[in-house]
Amino acid sequence: MRITSWPQFARHLNRITEIITTLSKYGLADWVDRLNIGLLRGLYRHTVHRALVDLSTEARIRLTLTELGTTFIKLGQLLSTRPDLIGTKLADELTQLQTNVPGDPPEVIRTWIERELGRPIPELFADFDDQPLASASIAQVHTARLHDGTPVVLKVQHPDIVDRIRNDLEILRGLAEQAERYIDELKPYQPTAIVREFERTITRELDFLREMRNLERFRAAFASDATVQFPKPYPEFCTARVLTMDRLVGVSFAELARMPPSDESNELARRGARLFLEMIFRDGFYHADPHPGNLLLLPDGVLGVLDVGMVGQLTPTLRHDLTDLLFAIGSGDSDEMVTILTRLSQPATIHDPADFAADVSDFLSYYQGVPLNRIDISAALNRITEIVRRHRLILPTGIALLIRVLVVLEGTSRLLKPDFRLNEVLDPFRQRLLAERLSPWRRWQRFRDLLHDYQVLMSRFPEQLRDILQKAQAGRIEVQLEHHHLEPSVNRLVLGVITAAMILGSSILWAFKAPPTLGGVSVIGLLGMMASAISGIRLIRAILRSRSFEG
Repeated sequence: MRITSWPQFARHLNRITEIITTLSKYGLADWVDRLNIGLLRGLYRHTVHRALVDLSTEARIRLTLTELGTTFIKLGQLLSTRPDLIGTKLADELTQLQTNVPGDPPEVIRTWIERELGRPIPELFADFDDQPLASASIAQVHTARLHDGTPVVLKVQHPDIVDRIRNDLEILRGLAEQAERYIDELKPYQPTAIVREFERTITRELDFLREMRNLERFRAAFASDATVQFPKPYPEFCTARVLTMDRLVGVSFAELARMPPSDESNELARRGARLFLEMIFRDGFYHADPHPGNLLLLPDGVLGVLDVGMVGQLTPTLRHDLTDLLFAIGSGDSDEMVTILTRLSQPATIHDPADFAADVSDFLSYYQGVPLNRIDISAALNRITEIVRRHRLILPTGIALLIRVLVVLEGTSRLLKPDFRLNEVLDPFRQRLLAERLSPWRRWQRFRDLLHDYQVLMSRFPEQLRDILQKAQAGRIEVQLEHHHLEPSVNRLVLGVITAAMILGSSILWAFKAPPTLGGVSVIGLLGMMASAISGIRLIRAILRSRSFEG
């Protein structure tokens, strides 16, 4: 969407005004003046700028996103998993984003459920509580009882949430396009790519059938473990907007954290961490939000896990890269770590390789001589993230999400055991990764994959070589040159040449009093000098507005 076009702007005028007003309220709208959108600058000038100077910038960003509602809260939660983009301080602040909104009226929810499930409420459930157990930005939760007596909960999407999110996404796409085009320091962070990733994430979260499949997959993975329980979904009572599942009744980790530490809470912290590490390193499919409110202590010491809408997958390639990264830290091999981070990150070209290598070497020297099982994993991962961000590199989404999950997991465990270190439970998984990496089967797999790649390359090489020779013989070899952002510079160069030529020609006409004349002054020469002055002023303004001669 081009937010500068009148139809789209008019359609979203109220929401755009609300966004700019809220940004201005928290002192975050200065960047609007830097966008080449006169309409937005006009809105900004007419809002009251009340910067809350007593709050940190990170806190004001969090409050702004909270006030702007569902879409922006979800965007903040996504960005909290990308400290490589926004920094660990802001990422930590955004992890506090929580949403509690008033529930929809009972008659609206009942009508919505009946429309989604295709039957009246009394036919579906023996009992249904009109009062929501909880209400968040996307959905609210109601308790009910099936006709066989099973207690369940229904996660019901707010009826108008999809349209609201769709409109906000259209505005975000437009703002991201303008920001990437006119704000130079944001270009390396690819705002449009972030919005596209966010759109994919929130679209998946709005599909409750996907969450139902996640529950089924986790239940299958832990079917033999009686100490872990995920809610059982009921597919016959589920749609893309209604999710029905078992009700788990227990004490959340957030509530347990308010109790004095004990041996039981210490063991519970280790069990919770082991559970998530098993998802990550054993299954490669993990719950991506180890928030203390999503973990419950059920009767008989069983661990309950809620809200599996956000998940991550550890592919074999990511597992291999993460293993290499951990062992590079443990061995203190700075060259290997530079190679790994460069291979993982985008863009792969580092502006100052020597400075980057120095930062990595300084990071590793801090852990020199420290056994791998004594390294503070979350602190080390945070420092790696800061190095990557400082050099404007961007980690793959999978790696960034996994790093954040490990950091948040350690923080959640420390609520129950203040001196908890992830290494307390990570060592067996690290040994498993090492054994897997060095196993003959793994080496054979890698050799087989390499052999297959070479086989494909050699099978296609003769055909590709023949195509090149045929094009060369026919004189059809083409060389494509790709350039970025040269148009403004070329346009200004052409305008400068034309202006100089006009000044020179007009000066000659003026000097020789070329007819027609007015008061002894050549009229054509005078008009040429005026046109040259206007053209020169336009050129100077364009250069000043871009804040650089390169544009």
